[in-house]
Amino acid sequence: MKLGEYQTLTIIKKVEFGVYLAESRETEEKVLLPKSQVPENAVIGDKLEVFLYRDSKDRMIATCAKPKLALGGLAVLTVSQVGKIGAFLDWGLEKDLFLPYKEMNGKVREGDEVLVTLYIDKSGRLCASMKHLYDKLSTNAPYEKGETVSGRVYEFGHDFGTFVAVDDRYSAMIPRSEDTSDLKIGDIIEARVTGIKEDGKLDITRRANKETQTDADAEKVLRVIEEYAGVLPFNDKASPEIIMREMQMSKAAFKRAVGRLYKERKIEITEKSIRLL
Repeated sequence: MKLGEYQTLTIIKKVEFGVYLAESRETEEKVLLPKSQVPENAVIGDKLEVFLYRDSKDRMIATCAKPKLALGGLAVLTVSQVGKIGAFLDWGLEKDLFLPYKEMNGKVREGDEVLVTLYIDKSGRLCASMKHLYDKLSTNAPYEKGETVSGRVYEFGHDFGTFVAVDDRYSAMIPRSEDTSDLKIGDIIEARVTGIKEDGKLDITRRANKETQTDADAEKVLRVIEEYAGVLPFNDKASPEIIMREMQMSKAAFKRAVGRLYKERKIEITEKSIRLL
C-alpha cells in the first residue's frame, strides 16, 4: 500500500459501508474505499485506480477523488485555516492537508495560495512543505533569453538570490545583487529572462532592459543625492554593500547611472563624494 500515491487495486470484499481493496485476492493487507466513493455497479474482482491517504482517525483509506498533490509533485494550494501548530490546505479531499510551521518559508494566512510539495512525516502522516522545492522544479522551461515570464517567489536564498517558480513549475532565480526587499514568499512577479544555465535553470530579473533601467537608476541616484543635501558621502568606488544599502541597486548599475549623470553634467565626482551641479 503506497500512502500518498495513486495505485490500481482490486475489489476483494464488499461490506455495508464500502469495499475493501488489495493488490490481489491473496494479499492480506487491504484498505477501505468508503461507500460514497464506490463506482456504481462495481463488483468483486474489479480493478480501481485510487489514492491512499489517512482519514481524521489516522486510518489509511482509499479515494477515487483526485487530490491536487501526490508524493513527488508540486501544487499551489489554498490555506483554508491557520492553527496553533500549523496551517491546513485545501487539496481536494475531505480532510485538509497539514502544513507544519517548521515546513513554512514564511507566515501564511487564510486564503493565501502557497506552492508546496508532499512528504510523509515521522509518524507516517502526509504533510505539506514549502521547503525543498528547488530540486522538484522542472528545468526544461520553454523560454528564451529576453522573454518575459511570470513566477511565484518561494524562497529567499541570501547567499545566492531569490528563488522563483516560473509558471509554478520551472526553476528560476533573481541574483542576490538585485534588491528584492519589497517581496515576500508567495508574491507573483513579472520578470525578464537574462540567461539559461547549463542545467536548464533560468536567470531572471525584474529590472528593465539596460538602457531603460539606467534612465530609472539615474533618476533614483539624483533623488538620493538630493536627500543628502546635494552631496553623496561616497562615490562609484564605494563597496557593493554600501551601494546596495543606500541605493538598493548593484554596484554595476550604480556605476552606469553615475556615468550617465556625469556625461549629462548633472553631477561632479570627487575622491570621496558625488555632488550635484
